[in-house]
Amino acid sequence: MKNKRKLSFISTFWFLLIFSTNIFAGTEATDDGYGSVLKVVIAITTFLIAFVLWLVLVYAESNDTKGEKVITPFSKFIHSMTQSVSIQEEDDIMLDHNFDGIRELDNKIPPWWNALFYGAIVFAFVYMIDYHVIGDGNVQINEYEQEIKAANIRLEMLTKSGAMISEETVTVLTDVGALSAGKETFTKNCAACHGFNGEGLVGPNFTDEYWIHGGSIKNIFHTISEGVPAKGMISWKSQLSPNQIQEVGSYILSLKGTNPPNQKAAQGEKWVEPTEDGA
Repeated sequence: MKNKRKLSFISTFWFLLIFSTNIFAGTEATDDGYGSVLKVVIAITTFLIAFVLWLVLVYAESNDTKGEKVITPFSKFIHSMTQSVSIQEEDDIMLDHNFDGIRELDNKIPPWWNALFYGAIVFAFVYMIDYHVIGDGNVQINEYEQEIKAANIRLEMLTKSGAMISEETVTVLTDVGALSAGKETFTKNCAACHGFNGEGLVGPNFTDEYWIHGGSIKNIFHTISEGVPAKGMISWKSQLSPNQIQEVGSYILSLKGTNPPNQKAAQGEKWVEPTEDGA
């Protein structure tokens, strides 16, 4: 009977071990940040189940109804960590001085406290050497530089995605690639109303100096983004990215003075780029 119970315990333990190993193998390939936590939880759960099964086996094979086989070692461990004195032995560590009937016990400092205290000293020494002598640790200047690098990478990604471009921050692009991309977008989406050369059809002419809603890149960006519903122009911000709107806006500005044939009559007011003082 005793051997049968041991065999049952060993079989259960190995089953749990194999089961947890298969889960570990499954989480290796799909570790999404929670895999490590899952592994720790599974390992702790497996250990606790095995420990409970061991206790069941111990109690089943003995008449230890008070649990002394478990409690006694645990009590000894607690005593070794606290060095506490029983109430019956307190007279041996009682100090002589008495204050209003209050007596003081000469208790020892618990070993766990000493371990933390001396451990903190060792840690502080290692920390000082690593961070402030060798300079190999993640000191503030290194941490700052790492944060700057991460911020620059994020800024570059946001700039490429167009997330940093808005009506307030948009600028005129002059490189050939951007203007070529703007022309392609213009031909596909704008030429039907403004002509393939920007000469104007249903919409206004882009090649003269007159503008209805302002002729700066910021004005054009706003007009393309929000549209002019009263005159039949839709909002393009849901179909074009900020990068594309910047490119097509820059291309439209490059059409000024190209003098294509069949130009539509000027509309709006002559645009004069404002100076820095706002004049």
